[in-house]
Amino acid sequence: MAYAKALEKAGILTKTELEKILSGLEKISEEWSKGVFVVKQSDEDIHTANERRLKELIGDIAGKLHTGRSRNDQVVTDLKLFMKNSLSVISTHLLQLIKTLVERAAVTGSSLMPQKKNPDSLELIRSKAGRVFGRLASILMVLKGLPSTYNKDLQEDKEAVFDVVDTLTAVLQVATGVISTLQISKENMEKALTPEMLSTDLALYLVRKGVPFRQAHAASGKAVHLAETKGITINKLSLEDLKSISPQFSSDVSQVFNFVNSVEQYTALGGTAKSSVTTQIEQLRELMKKQKEQA
Repeated sequence: MAYAKALEKAGILTKTELEKILSGLEKISEEWSKGVFVVKQSDEDIHTANERRLKELIGDIAGKLHTGRSRNDQVVTDLKLFMKNSLSVISTHLLQLIKTLVERAAVTGSSLMPQKKNPDSLELIRSKAGRVFGRLASILMVLKGLPSTYNKDLQEDKEAVFDVVDTLTAVLQVATGVISTLQISKENMEKALTPEMLSTDLALYLVRKGVPFRQAHAASGKAVHLAETKGITINKLSLEDLKSISPQFSSDVSQVFNFVNSVEQYTALGGTAKSSVTTQIEQLRELMKKQKEQA
C-alpha cells in the first residue's frame, strides 16, 4: 500500500487508480486474515498470487503496481519492516531486563535460596544458544556455493529469522522473570568458592613480577599439580613449594589467595571491581533515562 501511494506521488498512478488498488489490497488482506484466500496451482508464489487476485478484483490497473520494483524488492522491504518491528520489541524486553538488573543491583542483604534448587529456566535459556547458532549454521550452509545473484535457496532464511526472533524474545522475558525473583544466598556462594579458582591469578602474579605469560601459565599449572599430588588445596602450598616452581614467588603471594582481591583487581571497563561495576550500573541507569525521555 505504501508503494502504491509512492507511485501516485510520482505520477504513475492517478488518485482514482490508487483508491482502487488500495481497496483491492485491503480486500486481499482480509481474505488472508480470514483464511479464505484461494491459492491456485498457476500461482508461482505469494507475490504472483496476490497480483493475480488483485487483477481479478480491479482489472488491468493492478499491473501498474508492479512498476519499478520486483518481487525481490518486496521481500527486502517486508523483511526490513519485520526486523524493524522485531528489534523494537526486543529492545523493549532488553530494557526491561536492564531495569531488573539495575534494581536488583541496588538490593543489599541476603536470603535463603528457595526450596526448588534446579535452575530449570536458566538451563532452558542456555540450551537456546544451540538453537540460535544452529540456525546460523544452516543459513551459512545454504549460502555456501551460491552464485552472486538471487536464488530461491534464500527463501530458507525466513524461517530461520522468524525462529530466532521468537526465541530471543522468549529468552529475554524468561531471563527477566528469573532475575526479578532470584534470591541470593551469600553464605552458600562463599562456601562454593575454592582456591583452585585463583590459579589464573597465580599466573598473573608472576606476570606482574616480570615473568613471560607462557612461563607464568606453566608455573601456575605446576602449582595446581603439586597441590593435587600432596592432597591439599593450592593455597596450602608452602612458600618453599612455590619457590621450587619459580624463584619469583615471595611472601606476598599469600595476597593472591583472597577472593575479594581477585575481584577488585579488574578495574578496566567492564571489569569485576566494585568501582567498575558501579560505573556500569550508572551507565545503564543513564541509558534507561534517555530511553524514557525518547519514548
